[in-house]
Amino acid sequence: MRLKTANSAIQLTPRQLQLLTMVARFQENRCYSPTLAEMASELNISRSTVYEHIAELRKKGLLSDSSNKARSLKVSSAAQKLLNSLGDDDLRRYPAEPASIPLSGMVAAGMPIEAVENAESLSLSSCFGTGDDIFAIEVEGDSMIGEDIHEGDYVICRRSAVANDGQLVVAIVDQENATLKRFYKEKTRARLQPANDDYEPIYSYNCRIEAVVIGLVRRL
Repeated sequence: MRLKTANSAIQLTPRQLQLLTMVARFQENRCYSPTLAEMASELNISRSTVYEHIAELRKKGLLSDSSNKARSLKVSSAAQKLLNSLGDDDLRRYPAEPASIPLSGMVAAGMPIEAVENAESLSLSSCFGTGDDIFAIEVEGDSMIGEDIHEGDYVICRRSAVANDGQLVVAIVDQENATLKRFYKEKTRARLQPANDDYEPIYSYNCRIEAVVIGLVRRL
C-alpha cells in the first residue's frame, strides 16, 4: 500500500509517513530528532527496518542529516509542506492530546478547608502561557534528583537561545547530545551542573541553549 502525496512525484508508504511525522514532531516539541532505537521502539519494528525507510526518505529529499552525528535528522521544507497538506486521518498515528482537564476547586495540604465545587478547567497553557515557543519534554535519568526532578517527570520549557547563570536549561552539547542541567557561563566554556553527587559537571566549549525550564509536571 502506498500513500500518494500532493506532490505526484513523491510516494510514501504508511510506515515512511509515520517515521517522517515522528521526526517532525520530535523537532517541534523537543528541539532534536529521535534516534533509530527510539523510532524502532515507538513503531515496534527493527532498527534495520527504520534505517531502510530513513534511507528512502533521504533519497526522496524529505530528510537530511549530518554524517556521524546523533539526533541530526531534519525534515526538509518539502517534507514540512507535505505534512501540512495532509488531513487529520493521515496523521492519526500521533493525535493531539486534550487541551485541558476540569479544575474542581482547592484542597488543603494543611488544615482542612470547605470543599467548594468549581466549574473551571486547568490546562498547561493557562499555567505556562501559549505560543510556539512553549513545549514539554520527558525527563530521562536521575542527574537532577537533588532538585526533585525525577525520571518520568515532564519539564515545561520555553525555547530560548540564551540563559542566565543558574537557570535550568535544555542544552545541546557538542552538537548532538541533549541534557537537562543548571547552566553557568565561565570564561571560555559553559558548565552544566547536575543535582546529583553521582554525576560530574559537564564542561563544554560547544554548548547550545535550546530552552529554559519554566515548570514541572509529575504523574503520580
